[in-house]
Amino acid sequence: MNFSIEDILLGASILLLISILISKSLGRFGIPALALFLGVGMLAGSEGIGGIYFDDPLSAQSLGTIALTLILFSGGLDTRWESIRPIIWRGVSLSTLGVFVTAMLIGVFVSLISDFTLLEGLLLGSIVSSTDAAAVFSILRSRSIGLKNNLRPTLELESGSNDPMAYFLTVSFTFLLTNEGAGIWKLVPMFFLQMSIGAVMGVVMGRAMPWVINRIKLQQEGLYPALSLGMVIFTYAFTNLISGNGFLAVYISGVMLGNRNFIHKGSLIRFYDGVAWLMQILMFLTLGLLVFPSHIVPVIGTGILVSLFLIFVARPISVFIGLTFFKASLKDKLYVSWVGLRGAVPIVFATYPLLAGVGKSDMIFNIVFFVVLTSVMLQGTTLTVVAQWLNLSEQDNKPKRISLGEDMGYDARNTLVELYLLDSSTAVGKSIVELQFPKTALIVLIDRGGKFVTPNGATVLEKGDKLFVMVDNDEELVKVNLALGLE
Repeated sequence: MNFSIEDILLGASILLLISILISKSLGRFGIPALALFLGVGMLAGSEGIGGIYFDDPLSAQSLGTIALTLILFSGGLDTRWESIRPIIWRGVSLSTLGVFVTAMLIGVFVSLISDFTLLEGLLLGSIVSSTDAAAVFSILRSRSIGLKNNLRPTLELESGSNDPMAYFLTVSFTFLLTNEGAGIWKLVPMFFLQMSIGAVMGVVMGRAMPWVINRIKLQQEGLYPALSLGMVIFTYAFTNLISGNGFLAVYISGVMLGNRNFIHKGSLIRFYDGVAWLMQILMFLTLGLLVFPSHIVPVIGTGILVSLFLIFVARPISVFIGLTFFKASLKDKLYVSWVGLRGAVPIVFATYPLLAGVGKSDMIFNIVFFVVLTSVMLQGTTLTVVAQWLNLSEQDNKPKRISLGEDMGYDARNTLVELYLLDSSTAVGKSIVELQFPKTALIVLIDRGGKFVTPNGATVLEKGDKLFVMVDNDEELVKVNLALGLE
């Protein structure tokens, strides 16, 4: 049956609206949006009520590559350097050594319990070795759950930076399986070459992007998202062209850009946040359409064993090894082990052996899909419960920071911070003049139950007040928190 462009647009819009509405309705029960979007895609597929036949791994892979590029860049933009600086090396260790150990363990296990060769098992392990940040934090943020001991930035950094390693392993083992006689030791220098070129290109473009945005002076503000989008796509494509890791380059450039001042910064960050969500929805829907549920049934037994081994053995071992040289309690390691949520990226990576014609590639794809779905439903629905059980959850009171003049590109030191007065705050019931505030810090506005109060020295603070405080630096913010009894 031939479909017109109008038919395709109508169907895509209906699926998009249904996905968002279902996510809104069922997300409150802790079901990850990823599972819901995949479910809608499967229901709309050829074996579902929608009857849409889609069997095009190349198109799915192409869309997945574009989506992953934009999602990684958006994640980099939202990454604050001051948050990841204390934990950067343990995050890097988890995203490289941890991914490698996970892939190796899964590979050996699969070769022992099935008729997969060791290389085929290692390919499967590589595909499912990376975690998904979006699915994890959509749950934590929706319930305003914070995590102690810098666990949240650790998990964000790991999830944002571990896809390049998983991509390299997937492509490498696909190459070995399709090229008899190829030596595995040739991959070692290739790994360091790809990562080095990717890192260098990320730094170069991370410095070039704000320079271009601030100096090009476009007449139409609406062209700035298009300008930045062109530079993001260029970063990925050109890095791959010169044999580098494009995903790593895009993520690093996003982190560097997000921590610099440039015009229209706030609007560009919001733009990429919306684009990232749109890309996630489209990617999950497409992958849901690509899957044939009847093909998954024969691999359920193997899928269950691989899922259980990944969740309860491979992921914990990789985390404990990855955090060996860093200060982390047993509870921290256990929780990081549990937050090994797999997302749509492994399903995208599973299309590489499909297109390369690797033997058992169909079986690998269906096992990967089952593993991802199992991980999402088991781990994704219990992240909050496990955090509370391990006594690692806390109310997410991280202050929202607004850099003054950031949309105009000014290099302003002042930051406007939102602070909430809890019942336990020692400042409740005191007037502002009684507080030992730093001389250069200033409460400029108070949001009291939706009504704004212009403060003065005699203003008495009440519980539940939202204070807008102007500070010059992080050290000053620490003193403000102490004065308000928030530390």
